[in-house]
Amino acid sequence: MPDSPGHEVDPAVPAVPPPVPPVPSARTNAAEATGTAETSGSTGTAGSTGSALERRLRAARATGPNYREVGATADARLPEGYTHLRRRVHLGHGPEVLARAGRFVLGWGCQLGTGFAVFPYAPAEPGATVLLRLGLPGSRWPRLVIPCRVVWTVDEPDRIGFAYGTLPGHPECGEEAFLVSMDAAGEVWFEVVAFARLAAWYARLGRPVAVLCQYLAIERYLASVVEAAAGPGTGTPLPD
Repeated sequence: MPDSPGHEVDPAVPAVPPPVPPVPSARTNAAEATGTAETSGSTGTAGSTGSALERRLRAARATGPNYREVGATADARLPEGYTHLRRRVHLGHGPEVLARAGRFVLGWGCQLGTGFAVFPYAPAEPGATVLLRLGLPGSRWPRLVIPCRVVWTVDEPDRIGFAYGTLPGHPECGEEAFLVSMDAAGEVWFEVVAFARLAAWYARLGRPVAVLCQYLAIERYLASVVEAAAGPGTGTPLPD
């Protein structure tokens, strides 16, 4: 996570509710969002890549998080030994804004809006393992495939969101939470809370670049939720 402290806020403590309700249908590039097809350079086909992703997914499901403090983004105090981040942005007022932004967040809208593809695509549910995939525009290099696991979700009248933790193969180790909340005055906020440290050798080797990329990703997370909360047709559309 970036070394910039961002805006410090008092974190809400999520509870784990029943499974997340389905996200209403919205159009997007289904192959891009769900990871059912992909090309990288001049090799591979949609079918073979799909099989490769399935193998990667099965391998990720067989692993556990690569850090000890699972679920710690739900605590008031983040664990020591990591870079901490708390960023919060105001979204608007009232339950409709909360519901609209919360639906977007639970549907991986932050990640999709930042350029990631999510495989397999489904609204976030506790225990779900996903592969986040990211490629550089115009690059012939294969996409970076990042394994993650949802560690908690919350869907309550005044709080909606989730957190995911890193699995072996992720360039970092740690956890990131995305929470939309409404205060007593009816004001709606979106908060990103994270603790992480670089794990992969290539991330440590290129630390300045990695930190810059993380900072830009967080800024895009915030911007995408602000856009989605503004009203229908303004946010990143979610897959069917």
